[in-house]
Amino acid sequence: MMRNGAIGRAWLGVRLFTGFLLIFFALLPRFSSTYVVYLTIHILILSLFALGFNLLFGYTGLLSFGQAGFYAVGAYVCARILLVRPSLLLGVVGGMLAACLVSLVVGALSVRHTRIYFSMLTLAFGMIIFSLAWKWRDVTGGDDGLVGIPRAPLVLGPLAVDMTRLDHYYSFVFFLAVLAIWFMYRIVTSPFGLTLQAIRDSEVRASFTGIPVRAHRFWAFVIAGTYAGLAGSLLPPLENTVTPPVAHWTTSAEPVLATLLGGIHSFAGPIVGAFLLFVIKDLIVRVTIHWSIVLGITVIVLVMGFRGGVAGVLAGLFQRVVAVKVSRTPEPIPVGSEGEES
Repeated sequence: MMRNGAIGRAWLGVRLFTGFLLIFFALLPRFSSTYVVYLTIHILILSLFALGFNLLFGYTGLLSFGQAGFYAVGAYVCARILLVRPSLLLGVVGGMLAACLVSLVVGALSVRHTRIYFSMLTLAFGMIIFSLAWKWRDVTGGDDGLVGIPRAPLVLGPLAVDMTRLDHYYSFVFFLAVLAIWFMYRIVTSPFGLTLQAIRDSEVRASFTGIPVRAHRFWAFVIAGTYAGLAGSLLPPLENTVTPPVAHWTTSAEPVLATLLGGIHSFAGPIVGAFLLFVIKDLIVRVTIHWSIVLGITVIVLVMGFRGGVAGVLAGLFQRVVAVKVSRTPEPIPVGSEGEES
């Protein structure tokens, strides 16, 4: 009982810290500058992008280089909807559903293969989407992109919330991000998520137990593409423009870097990695114009120094501290044991 109490107190501390972070970021616009709010929105968008990627990479064992394609589909479809009908919720949901539909098609063709073949297929499909964004001028605006995208109001029945203010849009993105993070946590801790981890650890053993490996990979791919589309659909209202580079393979590298920085086997890894990537980049840009070189070196040092990612290392330290406290907690003496001995 005493040892269970020590573990319970440790997890209570984690929940309290998580609650504090939620309150802090929910109230962030009240005490911070506009630039900090703008930067935090980008961090939240990258967190969603990286969470979807990590479902494939960290939980299923599939490395995708084409997630930027779904990110771009979400961004462009949301932008086109907002240009025709200024409804923020309609644009975001439309962009997410469009990315989901595209991931259904691409996933059906890609999950037939694994390892490097899967990675190269996703890269090829991603570059096809990039080419469409660059050449299909009537729809995407070509190299000029789509400009003048309004930050449309959030219409909820008779209520319309003005989103032209950045703090209002931040609250909308924050709410969606918290909801999506909670939903992803339920996925990875569900039997479906545990099955994905079994497939990652040993595809052969999983198939021998009767698990439909390809079907699980397919649905993991669709969920990852949907999350990428959700992240992409939140970008146009923020920037008021969308250009073809959002579909380039270099954009696919951002969730990869964020996940490696935070930790691929830690649920919070992509979120921590997104925060570190943007903060480090912002600090380096202030110091030197050669920020890409310094950023690359910094990322290499962090990845090599924190095996398992920053969040993974912190989680390991937490588990060791809890284990030490539990080992030092004395076992309770059963009532009446002395009388029995006498």
